[in-house]
Amino acid sequence: MTRLRDLPGLGLKTEQALACAGVQTVDDLKAIGPLMTFYRLRTYAMKDGRSGPSINFLYALVGAVEGTSWIEVARTQREQLLAELDSLEQMELLFA
Repeated sequence: MTRLRDLPGLGLKTEQALACAGVQTVDDLKAIGPLMTFYRLRTYAMKDGRSGPSINFLYALVGAVEGTSWIEVARTQREQLLAELDSLEQMELLFA
């Protein structure tokens, strides 16, 4: 069984951070999705008064799931991911 830290671009600290968002396995990450996982981590951090993960962390999560470099994700999917993240934030405001 592949551990989260064994995915490309992820490590032990990432695995530990993901556990805080309820992501324990590779299957969890795939089921929840990189974008929602990132959103959860950032939301939890902000509730604790911390800034949360950088946008590069989102690229790393997407890259890990897709088996590619976070740099490639940032180059090819940046606009799409930022738009989807903005949509999540707008929905949060609507339902808050």
